[in-house]
Amino acid sequence: MRALHLLRLFAFALAVCWMIGCRAAEPSEATRREVAHLFRHLEQSGCQFQRNGTWYDAHQAVGHLQQKYDYLLKKGLAPTTEAFIERAGSQSSMSGKAYEVRCGQSVPVHSADWLRIELARYRQRQP
Repeated sequence: MRALHLLRLFAFALAVCWMIGCRAAEPSEATRREVAHLFRHLEQSGCQFQRNGTWYDAHQAVGHLQQKYDYLLKKGLAPTTEAFIERAGSQSSMSGKAYEVRCGQSVPVHSADWLRIELARYRQRQP
C-alpha cells in the first residue's frame, strides 16, 4: 500500500513538473546579449585560443565555443553568462585542460579570466 502511495505521489510530481516546466532556467535576454558580445569580442580581438595544446584563430575558437554553448542551452545548463564561462569557456570537456588566450606577443592567460574581464568591461558600459 505504501509503495502504491509513493508511486502516485511520484507520478503527480512528474505531472506538475511537466506542466510548469521543471528544468534549469533559460538564460535571460541580457545573458544572451552578454554571451553574444563575448563571442564578437573574441572574434574581433585577433587573439589566438589554445585548447588541448593547439592554438586556433579567434574565428575557430568562437565556432567551438558556440557549439559548446548551444549544447549547454539545450540541457538548460547556461542560465547565466558566468555559467557559460565556467562550463564552456574555461576548459576542455574532454581533457579538463584549461583554455588559454594569447593576444599578440603577450603571455597567454586563462580564457576564463580573459572572458570575465571583458564581461566586467561590457557590464560597466551598459546603462
